[in-house]
Amino acid sequence: MGFKHTPVMPDEVVYFLKCESGGLYIDGTLGGGGHTARILEAAEPDGRVIGIDHDEDAINEARENLKNYISRVTTVKGNFADIKGILGEMGITGVNGIVLDLGVSSYHLEKPERGFSFRFEGPLDMRMDRSKDRTAREIVNKLREKELADIFRQYGEERWANKIAKAIVKRRKVGQITTTTELADIVCSSIPARYHPRDIHPATRTFQALRIVVNDELRNLERAIDDGVHLIKSGGRFVVISFHSLEDRVVKERFRALERGCICPLDFPECRCGKKPVLRIITKKPVIPSPSEIMSNPRARSAKMRAAERI
Repeated sequence: MGFKHTPVMPDEVVYFLKCESGGLYIDGTLGGGGHTARILEAAEPDGRVIGIDHDEDAINEARENLKNYISRVTTVKGNFADIKGILGEMGITGVNGIVLDLGVSSYHLEKPERGFSFRFEGPLDMRMDRSKDRTAREIVNKLREKELADIFRQYGEERWANKIAKAIVKRRKVGQITTTTELADIVCSSIPARYHPRDIHPATRTFQALRIVVNDELRNLERAIDDGVHLIKSGGRFVVISFHSLEDRVVKERFRALERGCICPLDFPECRCGKKPVLRIITKKPVIPSPSEIMSNPRARSAKMRAAERI
């Protein structure tokens, strides 16, 4: 199966990035290259994109999908959290825009051996970068009950976190939990049937929490924003598409902090920290997909886009 991932809000990405000829843009979540292709089209004839992804399968698929733009695109295997080092090694000190699409691709969800989905039986893996050691199986089978409950509550916003963690620890006494379907069954049986969500699978929040922890997603996002903003030239844009409230909260709070600058207590008569605003928020409220896009791509329904401009 090829790497399939329909880009979310591609027109909006191009609009808010202000793509133009001669510009250099970073697609920090390259995936199959959908957003990169649209950026390259909008930045013809000589706009360029550096596409970063920590999944080797995504890199390979993007290279094939973007072969018509081979002279204007550079692909890099890496994590967008390391954007400062990646560009530093390339000798690049400034870019015209950065886009991050934080959604999980259809490829990851539909490839059982990657272990992201409760719909298919597969190993409890969930690593975006398979060169890393820590897997969901290690977390599920080694952490204490309280640690598991904290993960499910903090990163999955799961109200039944304690019951799920307790059931996992009880099941471990029989043997290790090794597959996605095993874990999904444990979660489902832990939540009273009358409280099963109507719109999502009962295990959705638990799997989300594990994926976030395995890939250190929220801390990586903070690093990418804090480092990336200083790589954007004045007037350039930072665009982020998130898919759940925790990601959106990080983007909103980091953008606000970078727009505010000063971190001195409010009762200080004058600024003593010396921090200056570096961003101007463009989207006062998050941009959401159109009804027509949601109809054609249901996975876009939870997407929220925020954009800011470098001062």
